[in-house]
Amino acid sequence: MTGSIQPKPGILKIAPYVGGDSSILGVEKVHKLSSNENPLGTSPKAIAAFQAAAGKLERYPSSDHAALRRAIALVHGLEADRVICGDGSDEVIGWICYAYAGPGDEVLYTEHGFSMYRISALAAGATPVVAGETNRRVDVDKLLAAANDRTRLVFLANPANPTGTMVSADELVRLAAGLPPQALLVLDGAYAEYVDGFDAGLGLVNARDNVFMTRTFSKIYGLGSLRVGWGYGPGAIIDVLNRIRSPFNISAAGLAAAEAAVKDQVWVQSCRAENSRWRAWLQSELASLGIPSDQAEGNFILARFQNEAEADAADQALRRAGVIVRQVKGYGLADCLRITVGTEESCRLLIATLADFRKRAAT
Repeated sequence: MTGSIQPKPGILKIAPYVGGDSSILGVEKVHKLSSNENPLGTSPKAIAAFQAAAGKLERYPSSDHAALRRAIALVHGLEADRVICGDGSDEVIGWICYAYAGPGDEVLYTEHGFSMYRISALAAGATPVVAGETNRRVDVDKLLAAANDRTRLVFLANPANPTGTMVSADELVRLAAGLPPQALLVLDGAYAEYVDGFDAGLGLVNARDNVFMTRTFSKIYGLGSLRVGWGYGPGAIIDVLNRIRSPFNISAAGLAAAEAAVKDQVWVQSCRAENSRWRAWLQSELASLGIPSDQAEGNFILARFQNEAEADAADQALRRAGVIVRQVKGYGLADCLRITVGTEESCRLLIATLADFRKRAAT
């Protein structure tokens, strides 16, 4: 860029986020397994709440999100005053960076971490720092070794995206206790609902003043198009974030649908059970084809191929069959494909296509 009008340092280092493809030229029926969406869709109760909100489109939405915060607090056993709601959890991640990191500060995350950590750090003017992982798993020792007196934020998704692996509760405690005093640990729980009995680190948030958690309604709740997320943490941090939050950042329809969705835990449980069933089936079938994957804990699988060329060829074979998965070269995993756990039809088509692909490659 030339001229006198320049963006602040760091902005031009940001590579724009690219979402998963949703269409294939010339293919009418597409099985989209590229964005970790819930193939079962949205709770009927949430759909009804969304439709009811259509009759009041002239009204501004609630600016304090009180009803949704109360519902979240009731379901998860939290303090509603310590819940903040955003335009997806991405917005909450952005607030954290804008409020707590800037020039001269470092934002730490792991080598296969979600790309929005880097983007949000650079947008805030901070320096992103990457810690290595071990066999596609977060390594707490490597994170602690990379932290220093410039570290202001440490982002960790659990389960992780795109690897699907998890960090144990004991390791999270060790990480939080070992960080420098000025560093805030941010636990990204976008896929937490897919892990039965997992509190996503809520106990750790309640026990310490240096841990914050983000969650989303875009995954198991099936509200990706409405963009609703939330965060939970110490009251002092919530107070800071509310000072930079825009007053009407979530639509009335989004608030109503999210409130109904979080109250419908029967739907959540059924989605979790169905996901677990087909995730296990997919991993078993992939393994039988000689395509390994780590134990997945979310609603996706990271399939590993022999090399980048084979991953590319498998991706093309799937696209010809109408199946879209996600390449993850940008995450340093060029020999892998991330596969969302879809419907039975999608899962069986994917395995049949990869079986044929492997058969052809062997001849």
